[in-house]
Amino acid sequence: MLEVKNLEVAYGRVNAVKGISFTVDKGQIVSLLGANGAGKSTTLRTISGLLKPIAGEIWFEGERIDGIGAHKIVERGIAQSPEGRRLFRNMSVEDNLKLGAFSRKDLSGVKSDMERVYDLFPVLSERRTEAAGLFSGGEQQMLAIGRAMMSRPKLLMLDEPSMGLSPIMTQTIMDTIRGLQSEGVTILLVEQNAQAALSLAHKGYVLEVGQIMFSDTGAALLGDDRVRRAYLGAD
Repeated sequence: MLEVKNLEVAYGRVNAVKGISFTVDKGQIVSLLGANGAGKSTTLRTISGLLKPIAGEIWFEGERIDGIGAHKIVERGIAQSPEGRRLFRNMSVEDNLKLGAFSRKDLSGVKSDMERVYDLFPVLSERRTEAAGLFSGGEQQMLAIGRAMMSRPKLLMLDEPSMGLSPIMTQTIMDTIRGLQSEGVTILLVEQNAQAALSLAHKGYVLEVGQIMFSDTGAALLGDDRVRRAYLGAD
């Protein structure tokens, strides 16, 4: 579904992503792992069209997308729930969700998808008229994922969905991700919680300072001594 080829992205003279290549197959959960500054979020922002690469290519469903606008990429079927959630804090839950469907004209479909989000996250339904800024971190993450789902993405990109959450809420979010994948949504997951991410992932790629150092199945990376030492706190 997604193929990233020799991608390079720079901030001024600093190369944040240094020629990485990876693939995401339809129906999979693929995790990008790495410490802060490894280039994970930069990669997602570039796939979304928010950043322009200085080299390389991005292909989605057989078409090259690295030269088109971010709104067109959403229309093609890629949505991102960004790091830090980036909600419209003074707007209601319902209005935040409606903004996630900005590219759609099928009003009945938008309404049914909103109800699907409410079924997925009942607390959002109970507080649909309240401002997003009044919610806890976990509830805001639910809303951020729900907003991304409102565009009916074929590929859902999640950037640090467990950041700042309690262990119980982290498990809730990870269970939700597994449920979305079981419904046919392909997921590209950026996550510092390596244990949680690799437990879900069909494939994983480990980034360090803008380069992919190694990759394998999620299960194999969980058992890899290099990953265990660097990200799981194992000796």
